[in-house]
Formats: sequence, structure tokens, C-alpha cells
Amino acid sequence: MAGFCFTVSMMAVRKVSVDMHVFESVMFRSLFGIAFMLPWLLRKGFAGIRTKRLGLFAIRGTGAYFVTYFYFSAAALIPLADLTSITFTRPILGTIAAIIFLKEVAGGRRWSAIGIGFIGMLIIVRPGFVEVNLGVLLVLCGVMFQTCNTIIVKKLTETEHPDTIVLYHTLFILPLSIIPAIYFWQTPTPEQWMWLAIIGAAGILTQRAMTRAFVAADASFVLAMSYLRLPIAAFVGFAFFGEVPVIWVWIGASIICASSAYIAHRESVLAQAKQAEDAA
Repeated sequence: MAGFCFTVSMMAVRKVSVDMHVFESVMFRSLFGIAFMLPWLLRKGFAGIRTKRLGLFAIRGTGAYFVTYFYFSAAALIPLADLTSITFTRPILGTIAAIIFLKEVAGGRRWSAIGIGFIGMLIIVRPGFVEVNLGVLLVLCGVMFQTCNTIIVKKLTETEHPDTIVLYHTLFILPLSIIPAIYFWQTPTPEQWMWLAIIGAAGILTQRAMTRAFVAADASFVLAMSYLRLPIAAFVGFAFFGEVPVIWVWIGASIICASSAYIAHRESVLAQAKQAEDAA
């Protein structure tokens, strides 16, 4: 569901990006997102927003603002299947971040998987053979921010309700997006209002589904399942924009998927081994 709603959101962004600045789209995404969360908030009351981890929510919300901006900007520049394929590098970038910042020890097999995944990304982008689109760089920036947010979300699910995490995600994006949106303001047309509402609804459903997925399963399994987004994105891109992904996108995405799946498998094996060692 998260993969489907994410693709619908990017499709709607593409629809409004022709005549509307991305800053305005980001603001309305947050505004409509809050509106769709109001029934839940009214039912839960103050208990729905009570938390002792406001600082962590603020960090996550700030990162989410940049993720949204980068993805929305890229959606107007590159095909949906290309955008989706490049987001598959998240487990690879997450592993690199863990090695660099958490000082995790990486063996030869882990580095090999990272290298193979990087090759997969190069096959999709094909620098030197085709001009590297700004959209590709924007997606990679978004993935880096989203990698950090994935760790934070998994941490928050230990103590916070999934919908509380989703609500704060939207609440922190709104004030960050208002000022630039006002600067580039353009009153939406009736058709744009419809697409903006779809962006908000699809964005909230993406977050609610993904947050619940992290509660129900390990992060490695959730990230592995996210590869289902590619055929969804390819279908939506073809149905609404006539986009036909080139063969290199499928080849590169398959290599990235295989590399990331291996990394996820190794993380799971190492985690189980550590649990067994601690139990002993």
C-alpha cells in the first residue's frame, strides 16, 4: 500500500508541477495531510500528540521536509520508474552510513554488495552515455535524508503510536514550507485543488502504511518489500504519461534489488547471531 500510494503521490505532483512551484505543492501536501488526520486526532484527543520525544520528532520532520522537496522536484524532471529505481539505493546508502558513522565493521562480502549496488545505480543513470538529469541528483539527495529518517522512525516505533509519528511528520513540515510557498504563491485552479488533495491523502496513507510496516516487521524486510514499487511506478507512468522505462532501468534496478536484498539478509543473520550470543 505504501508503494502504491507513494507512486500516486508522485503522479499527482507531476500533474500540478506544470503550473505550480514545488514549494507550494509541499505546503499543500502537509496541509491536506493534517486535514486527513483530523478525524483520528479528534478521536484520540490530547493523548494522540502526547510525547516525550519531541526533539527526535523535530529532527525527523525537518529531514522529511527536505525529502519531500527533493522528491517532488525530481518527479517533474524524470520518469516515475527512474525515480523509484534510484530510491532503491536506500539500504546501500544506509549500510555505508552505518560503516562511516556507527563504526560498524564491514567484511568483503558486505563491501562487494555495496559495490554491486552502486554499479546498478550507474547502469540506470549511465553517466557519460546520457546527460545526468538534475532529477537524478535530487532523488539521491532525498534518499540520503530518507535513510536517516528510516532509522529515526524505527526508533520512534518502540514507544510511539504509528499515527502519532505520522501526524508529527506532517506538523513539522508545514511551518517549514509556508514561507517559501507564500513567496511563490499562485492560487490553485479547481483541477489543481483536486490533485493537491490527492497528494495530501496519498502522502498520509504512504506514511501510515510504512510506519505500520516498521511496527510489524524488521526494517530489512520492509525495505526488501519496497521493491514492488518499481512495477507499480512503471504501470502508472505508462498509463498517465506514456512513459516506457528503458531496458537499462530494469537491469540496474534488478542489480540494486539483489544487492540490497543480500545486505538485508546479512543484517538479519548477524542480528540473529548476536541475539543468540547474548542469550547464551
